[in-house]
Amino acid sequence: MTRSAVFLLLAGLLVLTAGSPHLPAALADPPAKEEKKGIDRTGATKKRLLKEFGGSEESEEAVMLGLAWLTQMQKKEGNWVYDIGVTNDKAAATGMATLAFLGAGQSHKAGRYKQTVQAALDWLVKNVDMKNGPDRGKFNTISNMYSQGIATLALCEAYGMTQDSSLKDPAQTTVNYIQQAQGKNGSWGYNAKNNGDTSIVGWQIQALHAAKLAGLDVDQKVIQKAIEFLDFASSGQNKSAYGYLDKGRAAPATSLTAVGLLCRYYIDDWRSETAGFAEGSKGLMKRVPSAGDQWPILDLYYYYYATQVVRYHGGDEWKTWNEGLKKDGSKGGMADWLIELQVKDPAKRGSWDPEPGWIGRGCGRLGTTCLCLLTLEVYYRYDPNEGQKPKKP
Repeated sequence: MTRSAVFLLLAGLLVLTAGSPHLPAALADPPAKEEKKGIDRTGATKKRLLKEFGGSEESEEAVMLGLAWLTQMQKKEGNWVYDIGVTNDKAAATGMATLAFLGAGQSHKAGRYKQTVQAALDWLVKNVDMKNGPDRGKFNTISNMYSQGIATLALCEAYGMTQDSSLKDPAQTTVNYIQQAQGKNGSWGYNAKNNGDTSIVGWQIQALHAAKLAGLDVDQKVIQKAIEFLDFASSGQNKSAYGYLDKGRAAPATSLTAVGLLCRYYIDDWRSETAGFAEGSKGLMKRVPSAGDQWPILDLYYYYYATQVVRYHGGDEWKTWNEGLKKDGSKGGMADWLIELQVKDPAKRGSWDPEPGWIGRGCGRLGTTCLCLLTLEVYYRYDPNEGQKPKKP
């Protein structure tokens, strides 16, 4: 190589390393890691999270008994029906029961209940309106947007767990319906495009969160509007308490506050170090579950949401919530309480008697059992690291 050729080569490298758009891949900065898509409830992950967050063989046995009972309640068409309350809302009942199986890592691709889950998903997909029009993506046989959120959440979780291509389009279409059904103030009402309340918002946010984890398209404008509603419905300097339609009567340790805090965790990046999340989580501790407590003084809807929030908060609060204060002979906290209340009678073994609150009155034994199972699955249903943005090196 001549001296002039060497000079030209060195000059070219200097230009490249100075920022030329044609910088060779070997010399360029490594590409940023993409956010991992999917919901991991594989055996290894489930086992790790169960141990890490304080689950037990007893809690897992209760889950298996509950799933066995749900299998017996499935209709031959693949759906479920609430035994009390909104008995005509098959999509909500089927979505809720399917979630209980998915929450335990049981999908139509893996686990002992593959046929049960496959039949449920087939029924859900069949009952999605896929025709072009204002109802495209809406489930048939639903009574309101609560039902849409629950059934959509089930499809999104199933797709997120398996990446089954046959579920992608139906799941995305139901997500699209939720997004276009948002009210002007960022909430969701009982009917599409109506303003609504914090409770209905909670199920839509759960569905959108699962959709994002699954790799489906979620409109950030919809998320931002939902955050604006949460701001509107929250009170206190740190926005740690939530009301129904607005901040009126917002207070610590209520079902609506638990819903609002879980929504903040999912879509607003609130974490244990966030003042509002820390303050709100500690407020939830005013109603720590304890073995020996009975349904009349408890509210399952509160404990379904609050258990998730406190688990995400972690620390001493979660240890106390999960294991109990252990005073006056108490056997323990949330898990022991639910295990103790599970029906042992052979005819209904594995289920829970309807609780006296909203879930028991509106969804009966089936709905109560589903939410108890989802609460017992809190250890591994969602990995706190799922969907988190990669840390900068």
